[in-house]
Amino acid sequence: MTYEILLFAHVIGACVLLGTGAGIAFFMVISNLSRDPALIAHVAGIVVLADTVFTATAAVLQPVTGWLLAREVGWPLTEGWILASLGLYVFVGMFWLPVVWIQIRLRRLAEEARDSGTELPEEYRRLYRVWFAFGFPAFGAVTAIVWLMLTKPSF
Repeated sequence: MTYEILLFAHVIGACVLLGTGAGIAFFMVISNLSRDPALIAHVAGIVVLADTVFTATAAVLQPVTGWLLAREVGWPLTEGWILASLGLYVFVGMFWLPVVWIQIRLRRLAEEARDSGTELPEEYRRLYRVWFAFGFPAFGAVTAIVWLMLTKPSF
């Protein structure tokens, strides 16, 4: 029974990371297309909240449930697919942590533009491009981690 609970928690955590990441990206991109500072500020506020509540929680719990699951099953953490997953997890974190800061900054810049009745500044556009670019390697790595969890290839 413990195995099933840990597996369920771990899979749900992976779904939350993948789903929240995709949802956040979708809503940020769509709101950005409007170029409306009020809409972007509102959506960015929700995105920052979702990243705090869902992504951060899952990001902390995922390695815990993974370690407990590996221990329950008897997989050594030196298995190739586990090491690759952990390496990719660190890689994702290297992109996600700056993205959180960027999202907060994008929200503030949009709020300032909304409150002053001006267009979004060049800094917003520059940071948005970085945010957008960082999403691809991070999302690809999360997808690869899910593949490794499901297939457990030997290498």
